[in-house]
Amino acid sequence: MTNKMWGGRFKSGPDAIMQEINASIGFDKRLYAQDIAGSKAHAAMLAQQGIISKSDAKEITRGLDQVQAEIEGGQFTFSTALEDIHMNVEQRLKDIIGEPAGRLHTARSRNDQIATDFRLYIRDAVEHLDGQLKGLQLALAEKAESHAKTIMPGFTHLQVAQPITFGHHCLAYVEMLARDRSRLADARVRMNESPLGAAALAGTSFPIDRTMTARALGFDRPMRNSLDAVADRDFVLELLSAAAICATHLSRLAEEIVIWSTTQFRFVKLSDKFTTGSSIMPQKRNADAAELVRAKPGRILGALTSLLVVMKGLPLTYSKDMQEDKEPAFDAIDNLSLAIAAMAGMVRDLVPNAEVMRLAAASGFSTATDLADWLVRTLKMPFREAHHVAGALVALAEKQGCDLPELKLEDMQKIEKRITRDVYKVLTVEASVASRTSFGGTAPANVARQARRWLKLLK
Repeated sequence: MTNKMWGGRFKSGPDAIMQEINASIGFDKRLYAQDIAGSKAHAAMLAQQGIISKSDAKEITRGLDQVQAEIEGGQFTFSTALEDIHMNVEQRLKDIIGEPAGRLHTARSRNDQIATDFRLYIRDAVEHLDGQLKGLQLALAEKAESHAKTIMPGFTHLQVAQPITFGHHCLAYVEMLARDRSRLADARVRMNESPLGAAALAGTSFPIDRTMTARALGFDRPMRNSLDAVADRDFVLELLSAAAICATHLSRLAEEIVIWSTTQFRFVKLSDKFTTGSSIMPQKRNADAAELVRAKPGRILGALTSLLVVMKGLPLTYSKDMQEDKEPAFDAIDNLSLAIAAMAGMVRDLVPNAEVMRLAAASGFSTATDLADWLVRTLKMPFREAHHVAGALVALAEKQGCDLPELKLEDMQKIEKRITRDVYKVLTVEASVASRTSFGGTAPANVARQARRWLKLLK
């Protein structure tokens, strides 16, 4: 049999394979709430404009409320033969209220309908992700405040570079996540225009009020061009782009947690909540949650790439290719949301090993830059010369098998005779971090102040 929704042109039904490849109800059914909200706004506008009667609009709203209740209550039967969420809802609406259901689609196409539904969904996703990211920022800022004085090594090339504080490290990710939230907020501003009323592609001859439906659905305004309204998927691409960057940030932190929790580093300890064991090695505690967060960017970047490839060669306006926009986006949103939740749990749960981190920070001649800075400040030495002298002292310490604070003064003076005993005051890791008072630096006072600032903003 032909499809009742569009079968007038066709004498027979689709092949089973055609039906399988064409149907999207298996994944777009999650848009039911947005679809029903859009239909209610459209029906109210049609009645306000005298295009349908107020009694029909009332019946349509009543029926849509019942459809939504059935879906949310698990009593709704989705049909692949009806292709998508729009037709499934409309058919059930017809079963409930009869003839008035057929008037709902006046001055509307599935093209502007799905564009509207998807924008509403992506807008909701942006708000959900933003709330989650705020929660993760809060967890990191709280950890930063608690560990503003906890010394750890800062790394370049994964080698000990200079002493920093654990709180400072946490705040770096707070800043990254702030940019992620800013990108999402920026994308939300651009996506908050309504495609509804663009119809198939050219608009409609009915005297509709697109501003009314836009406002009813929380959009700032209707989109200005009907072709663009149904053809655009920039709003999804922007979300996926922001999601890919955000997932990359989460992955970097996840990688650090994986490294820090190894027996070789022992910088932090994760509890049983976010670790797993081994089926054969009883001693193992694997940071599997962090490893899985580390893997998520592959899926999320893949979703972005997938949609870019789908859209790159499409002429205006709608092509069925665009049905491939939803599954990757849904998967990316779901996985980013899960990754943020897992990371927030790990951050709250992890316990830094302060003594181990301090010992690591004191290794690898990490105060060599402090030594060079002392030579510049005290001996008025040009920095390049000071860098050379400090490097020679590092080589001497390495030869003697000790660290810089353990070098004898007389040995230092063989390399630079003007060095005095005061130099030892800058060679401890505590002195090093305390001296980094420049704006954005790792001095504990700076870190505590920035942590309190973020906590005030976030709370």
